[in-house]
Amino acid sequence: MSHSFLENINFPKDLRQLSYDNLPQLANELRQFIIDIVATKEGHLGASLGVVELTIALHYVFNTPEDLLIWDVGHQAYGHKILTGRKSVFETNRQLGGISGFPKRDESEFDTFGVGHSSTSISAALGMAIASKLNGDIHKQHIAVIGDASIASGMAFEGLNHAGVTDANLLVILNDNAIGIDPSVGALKEYLTNVKKGTEKQDNIFEALNFDYSGPIDGHDLPKLISELERLKTVKGPKFLHVITMKGKGLKQAEENQVTYHAPGKFNAKTGELIIKSSLSQPPKFQDVFGETIVELAKQNKNIVGITPAMPTGSSLKYMMHDIPDRAFDVGIAEQHAVTMAAGMATQGLIPFCNIYSTFLQRAYDQVIHDVALQNLPVIFCLDRAGLVGEDGATHHGVFDLAYLRCIPNLVVFAPRNAIELRNIMYTVQLKIDFPIAIRYPRGRCEIIDWKKPFEVIEIGKGIELKKGKDLAILSLGTTANTVVKVLDSFEEFESIGHYDMRFVKPIDTKLLHEIFGNYKAVITIEDGTVVGGFGSAVLEFANQNNYKNKIEILGIADKFTEHGSVQELKSINKIDAESLKEKVKNLIFGLNI
Repeated sequence: MSHSFLENINFPKDLRQLSYDNLPQLANELRQFIIDIVATKEGHLGASLGVVELTIALHYVFNTPEDLLIWDVGHQAYGHKILTGRKSVFETNRQLGGISGFPKRDESEFDTFGVGHSSTSISAALGMAIASKLNGDIHKQHIAVIGDASIASGMAFEGLNHAGVTDANLLVILNDNAIGIDPSVGALKEYLTNVKKGTEKQDNIFEALNFDYSGPIDGHDLPKLISELERLKTVKGPKFLHVITMKGKGLKQAEENQVTYHAPGKFNAKTGELIIKSSLSQPPKFQDVFGETIVELAKQNKNIVGITPAMPTGSSLKYMMHDIPDRAFDVGIAEQHAVTMAAGMATQGLIPFCNIYSTFLQRAYDQVIHDVALQNLPVIFCLDRAGLVGEDGATHHGVFDLAYLRCIPNLVVFAPRNAIELRNIMYTVQLKIDFPIAIRYPRGRCEIIDWKKPFEVIEIGKGIELKKGKDLAILSLGTTANTVVKVLDSFEEFESIGHYDMRFVKPIDTKLLHEIFGNYKAVITIEDGTVVGGFGSAVLEFANQNNYKNKIEILGIADKFTEHGSVQELKSINKIDAESLKEKVKNLIFGLNI
């Protein structure tokens, strides 16, 4: 049996004691370690398997953490975490109280920059390189590892554009595997494909940006990697190394099905086969309700188009891309472009459904305000992964959208409580609207199996009464209504409590609010967005403006960044789970003697 090198490596200083000839064996062990843990604990698999050799070479050649290594996004950083002091706790990856699934500055000195959203590495590394120069530390190395999908983003090009006119000691490594989560798209992707084939005859685009370009080289060939990195250490100014890797390298199924094995869930570590979950009939995922409904509507309405920034599988726009490919667009990791392109389409009479994860729409905030809302263009934003998303943690929770969208003039904000309401609002807005709207819905499954009902029009700005009461009213938004229903159905003493699904944060149903504040002594609002500036704040503003003195309690996401854990654990921490709501209701009833 081969000697286990990995068990004796806790930090890069241990790695650098290994003989050059032992590194391929270490790569095999590191790859298997990742497979074994992710198979049972879940997480992002394919990206980290693809950069095992590159990870080893970087820590072997460079004097990390004194030399600064930045991983773009972080899906590819599992091997980095294991080699930098977190091997013994790697099984806690993405679990409550465990290590983060992404590089995080307060977790390790080797994590030089926190990431989660793509295309930030070049700008951050350039900033660090300029700082080192100003501080007189001219020998410090600064390395940014970025994927081919991420480098097509505007921010990456902004960083390249600036770096090319500096003398910064910066090395950009392009991890080129032709896939992000879904296959990479765009003209740059085609250019890189031609470079790899040796058929690209144009001037090298990176050399044109004043980078010292080398490659492409085999990213799984450790001797070549180490030799080239050693050479680049001696080259002054901005450098660019083009590395070709295979996402999922070392696990046959992950190599052959790279989309599924990006984050495959649980699987058999020996065979690679996925562990199939129960085949019992389950409600659909919200993303699939969107995906199937937009296809149904688009077949009836030729003006409907679909747009997503690099998330066709995650958003389920892939259904439309398959059935109506000329009207469905994956624009790559380019949220700003996606929003403004949608705005341009809207000016010409098209009906754009722009599907973006809630957390990623933050990257296009200026475009939402200036290019869409200011011009009052009827763009339909479908915000997937709204609310708490679970194990991806602080960088991915969609908890800010209610607050950051509610303050924008002209923009309507709607949250369906179930699949039927999502389906109906999509039907309503494609009939004809003269304003932009954001429809936000969570990650995961609905609670209704029989959801394909005949379409019904939803009245814009109108909430609904789900249960009549007389003392205490609970106002919910979106799928938090399900939590309220469970609490009220389980206790007879809650019979006097009313329940209202407000549905629209903007415009909020003031007529219904007047009825509620006129008939109830106290009000509780519950949402899966921030307590600062969100749905509860809108209700407080209404009460203040109309001089209501009712007792008001706001439940939502606390004014701090929520870390990673299961959605249920994080709901409990933020006190928006059923048990916390039940306790809040009991205390309020007791305190008011009702």
